[in-house]
Amino acid sequence: MNITVKPADSTAPASLQAPVIATVGVVGAGQMGNGISHVCAIAGLTVVLLDVKADALDRAMAAMSKNMDRQVNRGLISAEDKLEALARITTTTDYAGFADCDLVIEAATEKEDVKRAVYKAMIPHLKPSCILASNTSSISITRLGASTDRPEKFIGIHFMNPVPVMKLIEVIRGIATDEPTFQATQTLAAKLGKTTAVSEDFPAFIVNRILVPMINEAVYALYEGVGSVVSIDTAMKLGANHPMGPLELADFIGLDTCLSIMQVLYEGLSDSKYRPCPLLVKYVEAGWLGRKSGRGFYDYTQTPARPTR
Repeated sequence: MNITVKPADSTAPASLQAPVIATVGVVGAGQMGNGISHVCAIAGLTVVLLDVKADALDRAMAAMSKNMDRQVNRGLISAEDKLEALARITTTTDYAGFADCDLVIEAATEKEDVKRAVYKAMIPHLKPSCILASNTSSISITRLGASTDRPEKFIGIHFMNPVPVMKLIEVIRGIATDEPTFQATQTLAAKLGKTTAVSEDFPAFIVNRILVPMINEAVYALYEGVGSVVSIDTAMKLGANHPMGPLELADFIGLDTCLSIMQVLYEGLSDSKYRPCPLLVKYVEAGWLGRKSGRGFYDYTQTPARPTR
């Protein structure tokens, strides 16, 4: 899908003009948050990265430096580009650091109560014109926006993982999202070198509405004894030409995230075909969340990783 970015109309009323985004705040220094910060900084934007844990911010800066080194080695950016990008990123544990942001992207845990708590703490520190976006992969943008003081300036900007590599951004408008906010988001995506897919505000949007039920079905196939972990992943890699098997992909995404998305689909659409597989629930209850915890459908404490069933 090609992006057509309309130039700002200087004759339009200020309320109808898309705001210029020069400074971006990011909430959450995990894999998604540091990836979003990475691509924004490389694109020349000033970035303020916030996390409640200072050590998470240190890990995020180290991860970004390492990932930028890969880009330097591949000739995608220069060593000077890397240094300049890292210098554009400020880290903080205080929401007051967002005072000058034109856009803040929340990349917190995929739990609605957590996101609402973030907005409540953040909003007193934002300027009135600041756009607020969520990187949620499944939760209603309309409902999240309604919990803020600026539903018309609230939008879904769902990046794919890993952010520096994946070219897609899902853009989701809530029922109250205004046109300037939407156009500013499209302009930002183009600046980041991303392609957008615009989704209506339905549970899990486009990518995860299709992808995660497939993963859930793969877990059912394992649960019912249709095939082993290796057989299921091999079948989909070689039989459907997928770069990664569905159980390996689930580990990469995080089994807790997969479960959260299935729960949103099941509760939001009231259709039994979205019922989370009991085995997926059991793995999450065990704390076997995939790569990030060292164990999921594969055990990553061993090299090479070995299936756990």
